[in-house]
Amino acid sequence: MNQPNQTEILLVEDSQDDLDMTLRALRKANMANHIQVARDGAEALEFVFCEGAHAARKIENIPKLIMLDLKLPKIDGLEVLKRIKGDPRTRMIPVVVLTSSKEQNDVIKSYGLGGNSYIVKPVDFESFAAVVQKLGMYWLLLNQPPQT
Repeated sequence: MNQPNQTEILLVEDSQDDLDMTLRALRKANMANHIQVARDGAEALEFVFCEGAHAARKIENIPKLIMLDLKLPKIDGLEVLKRIKGDPRTRMIPVVVLTSSKEQNDVIKSYGLGGNSYIVKPVDFESFAAVVQKLGMYWLLLNQPPQT
């Protein structure tokens, strides 16, 4: 059951332009409530695993969805994905890789590590907004996750 302040989406993005565009797209789709932003891989892991600045958070209040960029400072997105999917407490969180990388190797590694979807960011806002809206609608409203 959702807690009143539970994070529904963890958005892991280091590019300010991409972050702004994603937040605008989520607001446009009326899905901007309860978003937590992490600017690098280390911050994302601290949030998910309730460490550092997020130590007071309860791990049971996991996000419903993680949107993860791959090219991140401190700890890259593939390592973040590996740690999330490698822990029984967090492996069921849907992780959508939302990145500018079209490298086939990144696609293969992302799925191999347990990523649920791999989407290359469209460059224009309208296309990007449509993708983010569909992502949110599917993962937050239509997808039926297992009870944790």
